[in-house]
Amino acid sequence: MTVLHEPGDSPALLGREGELISIRISVEPKLLEELLEALALLDFPINPQLYHRTGVTTVEFPAYSTQLRNIRDVLGRHGVDTRSVTYAPVLSRSQTA
Repeated sequence: MTVLHEPGDSPALLGREGELISIRISVEPKLLEELLEALALLDFPINPQLYHRTGVTTVEFPAYSTQLRNIRDVLGRHGVDTRSVTYAPVLSRSQTA
């Protein structure tokens, strides 16, 4: 793992599979089971954090940037709206679509 940091930029954690990012997926609570079942099909382990608010459940987990396309593909094939997937560098506070 390599940490890159330029003055004025957010630091980044880089590994062989790209930058370590935080994935965030928000769904209606009734769709949580389908989301978790889809995530279980990925070829790397997921240890999600779940956040429940009125009308929405958010699932967060770390992944490498090269895995993002596969995550969206698997979710899309299982009926999860891929527009609900956002991400940000692990060391950043803001989320990016």
